[in-house]
Amino acid sequence: MTGLLLSPHPDAAIVDALKGLGYIRFMQLLPGKEAAEHIEGMIHPKYQVHGFSVHLTVKKIYAPDPSGKLDFGGGEYTPAGRVEIAPVPMRPEDKYLWWSLDKDSYFVECNETISLETDQIAMIEPEDRLLRAGAWHAPLSIRGKVGPVELLLTVGVLQLRVKENARIARVRLFRIEDTAKSIKAARKRTSRPKRS
Repeated sequence: MTGLLLSPHPDAAIVDALKGLGYIRFMQLLPGKEAAEHIEGMIHPKYQVHGFSVHLTVKKIYAPDPSGKLDFGGGEYTPAGRVEIAPVPMRPEDKYLWWSLDKDSYFVECNETISLETDQIAMIEPEDRLLRAGAWHAPLSIRGKVGPVELLLTVGVLQLRVKENARIARVRLFRIEDTAKSIKAARKRTSRPKRS
């Protein structure tokens, strides 16, 4: 039996043409050490910085106040209030405290602040262990300065216990390349010298 033959996606030629025209920008995933240079407030970089990501950790957790309002123009917009939840010791000898969260939604304030350059974008995704524990937050993309990072946590199990400074999310930092400059540089590298 012969190997599997994969044909290109029907839209691949369109995407390639748009890249060539500069309508689609290339994104380069940065190493964790380089991403860490844009993140302040890490509690233990040795354990938070990885090959191509950086962990975000829990500082505070809030229960949402009962109501918020959202409209088209923003004139009647009201964010949901927040009521801080106090962590408690799970055992008398515990150095760090724990939050016991019931099945619901919560605001999480992280220890970390992110400051990005104009040509960078960060993607924040749930930590794998958070997902396996039965909770998640929506993936976010951010630009500019965000401090402290805040997440909307959804607990899907009956109860989730979260320890202070628990690693809750991963940040992946991308550099957005100026496509026109990249193409000009590539053409310059591949162009042949003129013959006289």
